[in-house]
Amino acid sequence: MKHVLVVEDIAETRRWLADIAATAFPGATVDSAGSLRAGRGLLTRTFDLALIDLGLPDGSGLDILRQIRAAGEPTICVVTTVMGDDASVVAALSAGADGYLLKENEAAVLIRQLGQLSMGIPALSPAIARRIMEHFRYTGPVAEAGATLTDRETEVLALIARGLRNVEVAAQMGIAETTVAGYIKIIYRKLGIGSRAEAAWHAARLGLNEPPMPR
Repeated sequence: MKHVLVVEDIAETRRWLADIAATAFPGATVDSAGSLRAGRGLLTRTFDLALIDLGLPDGSGLDILRQIRAAGEPTICVVTTVMGDDASVVAALSAGADGYLLKENEAAVLIRQLGQLSMGIPALSPAIARRIMEHFRYTGPVAEAGATLTDRETEVLALIARGLRNVEVAAQMGIAETTVAGYIKIIYRKLGIGSRAEAAWHAARLGLNEPPMPR
C-alpha cells in the first residue's frame, strides 16, 4: 500500500489511524479528511487503501465508499468505526466494504489486521468476524431467496433494507402502517429471517439495496 486515505472527523482519532496506517505500511503516504465533503474532494487521486469512518458530521462514510465503488477504483475500502451493530455491518458490506474494524481495538490489533490485506485476508475485527459467522450459522441458506415474494413484498423489503421505518414505508407506498407490518411478517416467514439486519442482507443479495426509480 503506497497511498492511504483516512476519513475520520475526530482529529485525535484521525492522527491515530494515520499512524496505524503508516506503521502497517512503512513508506506509504497518508492523506486525511475530517468530513464527507473533504473526503470526496480527495477522490480526484487514486488510493490503494481507504480507512472510512461511518459517522461524519456532514453525512455517512458509506457515501464515500459508494463513490469509490461507482468510479471502479481498485481501492481497498475498510470501515473504521465504533458501531458494531448488525445493521451497520450489513450496510457497510453491502455497499462494498472490504473490511470492518472497530476503533475500540488496540492499535497493534488494527496494524496486524491491515497488514494481512496484502495476503488477501479481509481486515475484520475479531468481534465482527464472529458476528458474521454467527449470522450464517443461524440463518440457513434460502433456496431461490426471494423467488416467492410478490412485487409488493419485494418493494417493502427494499424499503426496510434502506433503513426506513414502517411509518415511512407506509407513506411512500400509500398504504396503512398495519399493512406494512403484515407484509414484513410475511417476508420474514418466507425468507426464514427475524431482523431488519438480515432483511438488508437478503435485499443486497437480490440487488435491492439501491433506491428505487421514481414512479
